[in-house]
Amino acid sequence: MRDTNFLTENNARHMWHPMAHPAEMRAHPPRIIAAAQGVEITDIHGKTALDGVGGLWNVNLGYSSAPVKQAIADQLEALPYYSVFRGTANAPQIELSYELAEWFREDGLTRAFFTSGGSDSVETCLRLARQYHKVNGQPERTKFFALKKGYHGTHFGGASVNGNPAFRRNYAPMLDGVFHLPAPYPYRSTLDTENPAAMARIIARQFEDDIAFQGADTIAALIVEPVLGAGGVIVPHPTLLPLLRAICDRHGILMIADEVITAFGRTGAWTGSRLWGVKPDLMATAKAITNGYFPFGAAMISDRIAQAFEANSDTRGLISHGYTYSGHPVGAAAALATLAEAKRLNLAANAAARGAELMAGLHALKSRHAVIGDVRGIGLMCALELVSDPETRTGLGKDKVQTVQDVTYDAGCMVRTSGSNIIFSPPLIITSDHVARMLAALDAGLAAVKA
Repeated sequence: MRDTNFLTENNARHMWHPMAHPAEMRAHPPRIIAAAQGVEITDIHGKTALDGVGGLWNVNLGYSSAPVKQAIADQLEALPYYSVFRGTANAPQIELSYELAEWFREDGLTRAFFTSGGSDSVETCLRLARQYHKVNGQPERTKFFALKKGYHGTHFGGASVNGNPAFRRNYAPMLDGVFHLPAPYPYRSTLDTENPAAMARIIARQFEDDIAFQGADTIAALIVEPVLGAGGVIVPHPTLLPLLRAICDRHGILMIADEVITAFGRTGAWTGSRLWGVKPDLMATAKAITNGYFPFGAAMISDRIAQAFEANSDTRGLISHGYTYSGHPVGAAAALATLAEAKRLNLAANAAARGAELMAGLHALKSRHAVIGDVRGIGLMCALELVSDPETRTGLGKDKVQTVQDVTYDAGCMVRTSGSNIIFSPPLIITSDHVARMLAALDAGLAAVKA
């Protein structure tokens, strides 16, 4: 490893960072993280802070999960890689497919297609949704619906169904035949109501109206996050997903659950679909499936979808899709160890308990800091929306949001910013003491700015 001076001098000079302007990164180089232990990260200058971001929503077990690290080391020694394209497989891939079928059986999902990450998993679900209708003799079902403010990755398919123009306009034109429903976002409602239950009914009615206009026989699927993550941790009313699921069923439209963030316990339930009591036809997963220790993901498939493909006898059922690293043996081994640890530690229950503490603390901060316009969250995915004017709800300026993040970090906690939102998604192994420390650090960050 080069010394600190070299790293500082070359930071952002020879690489571009995701989700950032290259010029901004050169002008304001990012922090360089050198080490991590437990739920804490340490930068190259020796500053240690709690990781309130959990890597990127994915390090549920923290940074010291010995069973996962050992599984990776053992698999590297035995079989570091082999393709799982037609004709070959590996033992960890087969074992993981069995474990995932058990894990997601309550969600009605019993087949897995392995990917390299979340965007791959979303793309796989979108493709399989269209192909399913072709297999069923309905080739005109090609259109997709999604929610505004939703985030579904960076591939062209995923970016097309994304509900935020920031992820779309620089790469337009996007995939044709994609339509967006209003976000279930009471704080900035566009639906003449801030009542979450009323919003759910309005969104459902609009979906029905749009189906009638487009023609149900032209629509492949609705894709939705159970909790909208990157859009600002927007938690829908409990009735919304069941309403949308019922509409999909009436019209033969598939429901795709994008659970890249919410699967594996983050909401306080093992899946976001289970949280709201719905069973999707397809589910995109990744992130916490290997605790962030290896790039890996899985598109999960329901029995109904699987049976249509498996009963097919012509080329419409051929899966002409896959990735070099699909079913990577090291990733599969890491996932097996991660699932075992997640169950052993009952991460979902801890996320629910610590999340309740964190939300209570954030509401207490709101009563003291006028800069907090809204507090949202469920489990260990929480957000503050910061405003410069509580009456007009004008978002806090970028420089001030950055100040909150910087001072919070200096006070001992890394948080993530997205627009005027401060987002928490810490490891699911945190304790009540960690929650208190995160809140204290955030209190210092908020005190550094005024509404």
